[in-house]
Amino acid sequence: MIEIALFAELAAPGQVVPAEPFPNGISRYAIGGLLVGLGAVVIYLGTGIAAGASTFLESTLSYVSDQSRFKQYRGSRDWRVVFTLGIILGAAVYAVFWQGGTWTTDVQPWRLLLGGVLVGIGTRVGKGCTSGHGVCGVGSASKTSIVGVITFLTVAIVTAQIVQAMGVSP
Repeated sequence: MIEIALFAELAAPGQVVPAEPFPNGISRYAIGGLLVGLGAVVIYLGTGIAAGASTFLESTLSYVSDQSRFKQYRGSRDWRVVFTLGIILGAAVYAVFWQGGTWTTDVQPWRLLLGGVLVGIGTRVGKGCTSGHGVCGVGSASKTSIVGVITFLTVAIVTAQIVQAMGVSP
């Protein structure tokens, strides 16, 4: 993009320059968004439940636990397993066809683990995840979900800016 290139040319040495938002073009993101939205519609029409990945662990534990907090998922746990397996399978298909069969990252394992724990805590505190609030909640004009998504995005943007300003890399 021209604007990004100008920022890079005008930047002082050591100054942080914003990355190009869509380095591979916008079409893959638009298609992905349409597929996520279509999946949410199919799940809602098939089950009457808003799609979201945050209850997967609890619904899976309902297969092996008799605790009352897990019993609430017994009627809807099968589609949640299929939903999560679809996420994993989708990533695997992407890796095979567009990344030569491997998925790699430069992020250190401890950071991935810490990030997963923090996301899990945030999901519990926020009473849902970005797929539930961001796709289904905002799509149904839920005030709680709209506030949640604004909060998710604000925290993510601020955190990314702080980490980038500190010079932290994967």
